[in-house]
Amino acid sequence: MARIVTFLLMLVGLPTAAMAQEASVCGAPKPINDGWTTATPDAVGLDAGKLCDLDKLLDQWPDRNIHAVIVARHSRLVMERYFDGVDESWGQPLGIVRFGPDVKHDVKSVSKSATSLLVGIALAERKFPALDSPVFDAFPEYADLRTPDKERITFRHLLTMSAGLAWDEDRPYTDPLNDERRMLESSDPFRFVLSQPVIHPSGTIYHYSNGVTSLLGEALVRATGRGLQDYAREKLFAPLDIIDFDWPEVGASRKLGAYGSLRLRPRDMAKLGQLMLTDGQWNGRRVLPTGWAAESAKPRIKGDGLFFYGYQWWLGRSFLNGRELDWIAGFGVGAQRVYVIPAFDLVFAITTGHYDGPLGYAIASAILNRVVLPAVKD
Repeated sequence: MARIVTFLLMLVGLPTAAMAQEASVCGAPKPINDGWTTATPDAVGLDAGKLCDLDKLLDQWPDRNIHAVIVARHSRLVMERYFDGVDESWGQPLGIVRFGPDVKHDVKSVSKSATSLLVGIALAERKFPALDSPVFDAFPEYADLRTPDKERITFRHLLTMSAGLAWDEDRPYTDPLNDERRMLESSDPFRFVLSQPVIHPSGTIYHYSNGVTSLLGEALVRATGRGLQDYAREKLFAPLDIIDFDWPEVGASRKLGAYGSLRLRPRDMAKLGQLMLTDGQWNGRRVLPTGWAAESAKPRIKGDGLFFYGYQWWLGRSFLNGRELDWIAGFGVGAQRVYVIPAFDLVFAITTGHYDGPLGYAIASAILNRVVLPAVKD
């Protein structure tokens, strides 16, 4: 009898228990009054079946430790998947966490992309130094470090990771010579950053540095007269309907965080990417100044590997059916990712617990290129 009922329900187009379960497993988004409009994949030109191939792909990695997968297209949230997994927050173990729509996650260096958005907002308010002005103008107490070479470092160089200052955080964090660790342990982290020797003329070579983003964050604090978290709450997160976030001040000085301490719900992290698709608007409301998203996403310098770099945003490309697809991305250690694919009007966000090792990066790239992009139908 049960089989007959199921068959009849399918004939008239009503959902069966099996169909409802499949929709749940494949990640039907949950409306939670956070500004996202939800939709089915088909409504935005995505193949639901191909999105469901995520499970087959993840079966290849028994130790995948994926925490969340978010997909939005045409400004509508169409897929969110959550998984239980081991996690940590700012290096402190959290054990096994049951992730869901209301659970925050460290976004690590995606914080840098958020900081860049705040710089754009503050510039429009005339509360941030001109991008081509010397960084030392905002830090007069370090005039003793202002050599002719360092005098040339501008805020634009900080945004593009091309300040030219020596910085080594490739060595293990346990190594006392790791510069991120040394900065965090310093009572005056900004003096520590600016005291580093110049190894490249500013503006010529990309060199990744948590230190230069920390200078951007401190310049924001000084120019706006507001703490980073307070300014972000009013100018960026509240307009994005983000009410649950943490952006703590860390380090011995309690003055750091712009480069990596932000915690967001994954579906809120995806909103940062959505701003890059809509010229800085969210649900018809302007959040970023006109043009700042496009300026941030211009290739400014050759970054690591095959990537270019904009204003604290990574720029790369994928390949699908003989077509090159450019993307913009916020990257955080452990494969915290926000990918923006303008040609498809699509945002893909992912969080994982792989803070040590390359597996998370491989999985994030595979989900983008083997599940999300192939699901686009038009």
